[in-house]
Amino acid sequence: MKKLFFFAFSLILYSQFSFTQSANLDPQEVKALKEIGEKLGLVGKKKWDFGKDPCSAQGGWEGYVLCDCSFESNTTCHVTQILVSSQNLSTSLPTEFTKLSYLQLLDLSRNYLRGTIPPEWATMRLSNLSLMGNRLSGRFPTALTKIATLLYLSIEGNHFSGPIPKEIANLKNLDKLDLSSNDFTGHLPAALAKLTNLTYLRICDNNFTGKLPNFISQWTQIERLHIQGSSFEGPIPSSIFALTQLRDLRISDLKGGGSTFPSLENMLKLSILVLRNCLIHGKIPNYFKDMIYLNTIDLSFNNLTGEIPSSFSQLENADYIYLTKNNLTGAIPGWVLSSTKNVDVSYNHFTWDASSGPRKCDQGTINVVEGYSSSTNEQKNIHPCLRKDLPCTKSDAQKINSLHINCGGEEVNINNTIYESDIEKNGASSYYNDGNWAFSSTGNFFNDDHDSNVYILSNTSNLHNISSHETELYLRARTAAISLTYYGLCLMNGKYRVRLHFAEIVFTQDKSFNSLGKRVFDVYVQVMHLLNIMTG
Repeated sequence: MKKLFFFAFSLILYSQFSFTQSANLDPQEVKALKEIGEKLGLVGKKKWDFGKDPCSAQGGWEGYVLCDCSFESNTTCHVTQILVSSQNLSTSLPTEFTKLSYLQLLDLSRNYLRGTIPPEWATMRLSNLSLMGNRLSGRFPTALTKIATLLYLSIEGNHFSGPIPKEIANLKNLDKLDLSSNDFTGHLPAALAKLTNLTYLRICDNNFTGKLPNFISQWTQIERLHIQGSSFEGPIPSSIFALTQLRDLRISDLKGGGSTFPSLENMLKLSILVLRNCLIHGKIPNYFKDMIYLNTIDLSFNNLTGEIPSSFSQLENADYIYLTKNNLTGAIPGWVLSSTKNVDVSYNHFTWDASSGPRKCDQGTINVVEGYSSSTNEQKNIHPCLRKDLPCTKSDAQKINSLHINCGGEEVNINNTIYESDIEKNGASSYYNDGNWAFSSTGNFFNDDHDSNVYILSNTSNLHNISSHETELYLRARTAAISLTYYGLCLMNGKYRVRLHFAEIVFTQDKSFNSLGKRVFDVYVQVMHLLNIMTG
């Protein structure tokens, strides 16, 4: 969304101010652009050609620099926007941007810029600033808190650290703020409550402490609020009920104390609701029938009990419903089993109903694996995949003593060992059984630049520390947004050696934007937590 926003805004300004052919950029700003271009490495690379006027949209300037040429009877131009995204710039930030006194929009996202934010930037009068996806570091840049004209600020995906300073309250005009994927710590300062014009706030993937603050109720204009994986303690504050303009609410991975389901009944504009792993217990309320815009609802990995509310059957626009890994009981409703949408009710404690229960787990976009209580293990008319731990019903002669899977790839022979193919394309809410093994996959991807329905990724990186005879195992890999479980079916009793093959096949090993990113995931083998892995 960031790239589209800047692009659309740029087209409007360009069409508005390109009517004058004789207007030229102010000489002092030409000089400043040369200094900026040299420091960024853009001069001499057929990008910024100073043989052409920077406001002419010629000589490599088109799309990079945009101007307002309405000054001095339409004869003088001033730079209002600079967009240098995805150019793999790997230098520090030039202070010379401050010499462009008319600059309003600066987009340096998706590069490899390093260092800190120059303190001189405090004098700029920007309205939009994106530094998303770089290698910038240091404490929260207080210089930015002095640019009171800012409406949009994104420093997502960098290495900024330390607490959020109270001076952030100076940015009272902010409409959109993104601080995700940094190393920020400490409590959220009460000063954030003063940013009452916010419609968009993302503070995911940090290392904050303390509870989610009650002052979030002050953001009454907020439409998107994302607080995922930032180490906050629960519960979700009751004051959240005041945020009635929300269209997209995502909270996940809370620690500490739990709570009953929060009061969201007034959030009738919600399209996306994610309350995953938030320590929520008790029953799911029945007010969802009034949320007619809901497209995605994710309540997975909580301690929810009781039956699935009947109101869920009225969510006609909901394409994704995740109730995975709770303690839900009662019969699985008929609308779930007949749905053409993605509904995941796996890993619960439903009651088996022989007259209406599913006959198998391969239900297309409906995932019910291990969905029933352990009491069903004693019944003979229920498929093993619906029971806890998928008990084997084969004879000893039919059992296997080894298993090799090329996750996401074709069948390969490595040193006379056959790795079975795994090329099933589904993944949002699916169970796939290949005879000797199976997998359960949950979740769809948000905020991604590529097709959200792709669950098998191809290698786009150079493999490191991988034996040449094993490279075929790393050409593709299966990916999942919430959880991915592989099952070895009907293995003989005994001791086994489990070998897991890990390699980064998407992020590159160079100093470019494509190398930026990190992965954090847990590995469980037979419910034992073996590994917590963080890369990047």
